[in-house]
Amino acid sequence: MKRDFRWFAACIAACAALFALPVAAQTALRMNISVAQNSHYGVAIDTFAREIEKRTNGRYKIQNFYSGALGAERESIEALQLGTLDLTMTSTGPVPNFVPDIAILDIPFLFRDYAHARTVLDGPIGRQMLDKFEAKGIHALAWGENGFRNMTNSKHPVNAPEDLKGLKMRTMENPVHIQAYRAFGIIPTPMAFTEVFTALQQGTVDGQENPLSVITSAKLDQVQKYLTLTGHVYSPALILMSKAQWDKLSPADRQAFEDAAREAVKANRARIDDDERKAVADLRAKGMQVVENVDKAKFQAALAPTFAEFGKKFGQENIDRIRNYK
Repeated sequence: MKRDFRWFAACIAACAALFALPVAAQTALRMNISVAQNSHYGVAIDTFAREIEKRTNGRYKIQNFYSGALGAERESIEALQLGTLDLTMTSTGPVPNFVPDIAILDIPFLFRDYAHARTVLDGPIGRQMLDKFEAKGIHALAWGENGFRNMTNSKHPVNAPEDLKGLKMRTMENPVHIQAYRAFGIIPTPMAFTEVFTALQQGTVDGQENPLSVITSAKLDQVQKYLTLTGHVYSPALILMSKAQWDKLSPADRQAFEDAAREAVKANRARIDDDERKAVADLRAKGMQVVENVDKAKFQAALAPTFAEFGKKFGQENIDRIRNYK
């Protein structure tokens, strides 16, 4: 009987010691995007969340929010600076309001194709630009992708630059885009993406411009009749983190976050490549009229005076460094 009691007491003591062991606390971080979960951003941040949990053995958990649940892109970036949001993935649309040097990437017809854009951003030019965020209270983890932007509207087909004159089009809150679109004769109307569908539905604006991945995931075919594959601007994306949170990470965890971001970018770009292959046929099947064969030289010629102004503003050598990068 005494032996049984001693055995029972030993078990109790062992269990008590086990439960007394320190358990690694889990830190939850919130991440917000302005588009739907079923999108090129959604697949990226979902991949990021899985990779973070795996690479930190569950010590960090990313809680993802979609469709602007915690604010539009500009609001999300402001929240990173304030420390009220931990992470976001955003287009570069509002970014020049925080880091002005990034605006050079929004010059129309700067990049030849996806391979060129990805090579630039994954190389030393892209790295130098990411480093500029630190002084603004933001840590830039990686360049993602939004894609080449194309124009849609509800009025008429756009076959040439003159067809754009007088169209009231939603643009991003981006001064470079606005300046270029005015040169086309467009009436630019800056607004957050979270407001775009309703504005198109109500006729507040005639059209908008976005990559095919956004046009399809946001179901803009429901409120737009005409699509022209202008590919006029390559739109990067960024995975950004509050510097206050970044500074709390150990060196090993910082590496885990950077590695997770790289995996997220792979998923993001793969989704865009897939969307690009299928989008035109899908949008046609849904009733959109698509102008595929665009004489881009005409659109570039219409912007010649604007390109000269951009050369003065950003430095022609800086523009040429990107344009000619191999």
